[in-house]
Amino acid sequence: MARPDPRNTSRYWRACDLPGIDMLQADFTTHDYAPHVHDALVIAVTEIGGSEFKSRGRTDVAHPQALLVFNPAEPHSGRMGGSERWLYRSFYLAQPAIEDILSAVGTDQPGYFTSNVVRDQDLVTRFTALHHVLEREPRDALLHRESAVRIFGDLLQRHGQSARRIPKAPRDAAAIAPALELLRDSYADNLTLDRMSSVAGLTPFQLIVVFKRTLGLTPHAYLTQLRLGSVLRRLQAGQSVVEAALASGFYDQSALNKHFKRTFGITPLQYVRARAS
Repeated sequence: MARPDPRNTSRYWRACDLPGIDMLQADFTTHDYAPHVHDALVIAVTEIGGSEFKSRGRTDVAHPQALLVFNPAEPHSGRMGGSERWLYRSFYLAQPAIEDILSAVGTDQPGYFTSNVVRDQDLVTRFTALHHVLEREPRDALLHRESAVRIFGDLLQRHGQSARRIPKAPRDAAAIAPALELLRDSYADNLTLDRMSSVAGLTPFQLIVVFKRTLGLTPHAYLTQLRLGSVLRRLQAGQSVVEAALASGFYDQSALNKHFKRTFGITPLQYVRARAS
């Protein structure tokens, strides 16, 4: 019997801020999947190489230009085929997570997919990025919830069987006025996407769409800018970096440093020192 290739590696974990969603990162050179099913909705992105899979009585190929989508309880199998390597990432949505996403986009209809291969490069890129974010940045619940609702909502709207039952987002910027008021008044609080959408009378998915369409920012990004503005005012008033971070809604100084550097190109400490000099 041939020995397993030591280059075969895999990691499986739960997304801490997204209940009901498990994740897999695998790098295979010699792996065959026997015919099997999952209780979860499976969405996979290929980063390098590919594999062959069988489902619905046909053979197809996993590759970096398409998502693989398997509905719950849908039999499938896979093998390396002509590829020497298959580096891929998967999301597994259990039934509570599926129901949560359907509720967030405004439908109770099953999000059934009629094709296992979804050729949508925008979604491939974004699902890959989301998987990396959930692996690297485990402490930003609002960002994770917003990102998941937006990308799974787009997947359902573009390729799901119940797409026509998803309510469209309003085009009028006035629709998000109550959410904007909440953000401006309570930016230092632990705000959630569901609370923001509730005050606006929108679904979480609609809220994200309208924010992006009218402001060019998602709710999380807009909230971050409000918090950074508060930090600047507090630093200018002589507060310490730690005090300014906590008073403005950042959970610690490292979170502030990350967003401050991404936005302004310098750290808060560099800003303080520059003003002092």
